[in-house]
Amino acid sequence: MPSIRNRVLLSLSAGTAAATLTVGLAACGGATSTSTAATSADNAASGAVTVAALSNGAGTQTDIKVSEVAALHAELPASVAKSGQLVIGVGALPAGFPPLAYVGSDQQTLTGSEPDFGRLVAAVLGLKPVVQNSTWENLFVGIDSGRTDVGFANITDTEERKKKYDFASYRQDNLAFEVLKSSTWNFDGDYTNLAGRTVAVSSGTNQEKILLEWQTKLKAAGKQLTIKYFPDNNSTHLALTGGKIDAYFGPNPGIAYQITQDARTPNPTRNAGTYSGAGATLQGLIAATTKKDSGLVKPIADAVNYLIENGQYAKWLASWNLSNEAVSTSQVNPPGLPLTNS
Repeated sequence: MPSIRNRVLLSLSAGTAAATLTVGLAACGGATSTSTAATSADNAASGAVTVAALSNGAGTQTDIKVSEVAALHAELPASVAKSGQLVIGVGALPAGFPPLAYVGSDQQTLTGSEPDFGRLVAAVLGLKPVVQNSTWENLFVGIDSGRTDVGFANITDTEERKKKYDFASYRQDNLAFEVLKSSTWNFDGDYTNLAGRTVAVSSGTNQEKILLEWQTKLKAAGKQLTIKYFPDNNSTHLALTGGKIDAYFGPNPGIAYQITQDARTPNPTRNAGTYSGAGATLQGLIAATTKKDSGLVKPIADAVNYLIENGQYAKWLASWNLSNEAVSTSQVNPPGLPLTNS
């Protein structure tokens, strides 16, 4: 796995698999494609952006009123303002990762919370959103070359990445516990609540590392945490709904998606608590990613803060069932995962 993707892409690496428990949607095209974002005809001039369109049940379609803020448009680098467009990179090829970025119910249109938020930011800045879908690696190639203005692709803020990129945070990077809706167990932010439980996790992921650390601490206290591994995520899901495990520990967005898919089944599930993907001492953050010193990160952060302050941000999160990843403000280059952990 390339270094740019080391461990910090929690919700993409493990979340991709988690999200495909019930859906296998393949994006069209090769390494890079300019994709039609859901209802991309809407723009700053229309006064509304439609989010969660064609979501195949992963979100609730919502029209969000938003228009250009002239003062924020004035902050843009001259080259971007002159182009009149914001080229948004989404590294969702080949298979997508619901609910963040994937091919919608028409089998051709890119939808998901990430391209939707890029379109909202573009509207505030008075720019036409141009969404480019690519592989994860080519997303960064596009930013490096200047072909892509900004990545909205579930990118974790890390100190290693800050050597080449600037960040404007817009979502918490969280892990979560999925349990049956009938279960009375909750994590409550305390690993000691895992004593006596059986929890599934994907091998080789950051969440496995965290769970193993908790298992060691519990063992030292004379308590037991049983960790189970399954060959694929369908098997994990069947183990959960069949009562063979108490919980599944994975990326929060993938679990949010799975909960929507389970809602009308005989065994609905729920979120039993979240935990920072960066561990106990740092809240991990997902951030819009621009080329370092391009001059674009501040207007993007200001646009995000405008959306937060005026309520559109909360509506966007709610439409994708991600309200538990809200941030109170967008920060430019906040503390990221340290070099020793990225």
